[in-house]
Amino acid sequence: MLDPIVLVVLVIVLALVFDFTNGWHDCANAIATSIGTRTLTPFKAVMLAAVLNLAGAFFSTAVAKAIGEDIVDPKNVTLLVIVATLLSAIIWNTVTVLIGLPTSSSHALIGALIGAVAAYKGFAVLKIQGILLIFVAMFLSPLLGGVLSFLLMKLIRSLFANTAPSKVKKLFRPLQILSASFMAFSHGTSDAQKAMGIITMALVAGGYLESVEVPTWVMVSAGLAMALGTAIGGWNVIRTMGYRLSKLETPHGFAAETSAALLLATVAKIGVPVSTTQTITGSVIGVGAAERLKGVRWGVAGKILYAWVFTLPGTAVMSFLIYQVLKVLE
Repeated sequence: MLDPIVLVVLVIVLALVFDFTNGWHDCANAIATSIGTRTLTPFKAVMLAAVLNLAGAFFSTAVAKAIGEDIVDPKNVTLLVIVATLLSAIIWNTVTVLIGLPTSSSHALIGALIGAVAAYKGFAVLKIQGILLIFVAMFLSPLLGGVLSFLLMKLIRSLFANTAPSKVKKLFRPLQILSASFMAFSHGTSDAQKAMGIITMALVAGGYLESVEVPTWVMVSAGLAMALGTAIGGWNVIRTMGYRLSKLETPHGFAAETSAALLLATVAKIGVPVSTTQTITGSVIGVGAAERLKGVRWGVAGKILYAWVFTLPGTAVMSFLIYQVLKVLE
């Protein structure tokens, strides 16, 4: 049997590795459109995203608390369950970023937690109401992102209908830098909290905390891990989001990033975990569709949709099996 202190340290390390892969995997969410429109160079875009991911990690802890206690009571979780959860999510993130597929790190983590808990104590201990709320939010976020960006793009088109395209592009270049910054900050606000929630859950399960209140050192370490992953940059995913999904100009990038960032910042403050990947992808599709339906490469969008559908059950099955292997250590 592993020493509990060793398991706690292992969970913290794995949670920070997950946060690193989250930043690496989801770097595209914040800056792919800025690179796709050539508003920012890749290096500047990635560095901007890394800094603002870190800043966003300190905005709120509401999502961390939701991850830590709304899916399952930490009393019904062991440290080995959390190890299985994190291993599954890390493997999924790593494989999908290497093949350039924008999948949801949030889905990966939540699906893995559900699978590992089910392997340990069965489905009965899961908090169905909390899980359903998360599922509804994750389903609605790309739809709302698409609708908001579609309407914003239509508004931009109507306001600048008689303006030369070159002038519009010049006007929106600094605006897109602001929207990309807002998106990077919102991404840090939303996604860094997921690792915070897992670490805090582990500290409660291990008896080191009495309640799901995120310590400052957890916030700092999670934010730094995500910022480092973002600085590395998931270039395959950036190419998919910035170039392959839809042809983007600076107004499109501004509309997509602003819509997604507003939505992400709002739900993060409320405390509902949603997918930044799905939200920004829906927003990119929305601005493409605002021009014309053929402006979206639906074949690429379809592959992304399939990946979304399989992420949660895929990581759940993987973590279930990983726990079965690891439980001999308990």
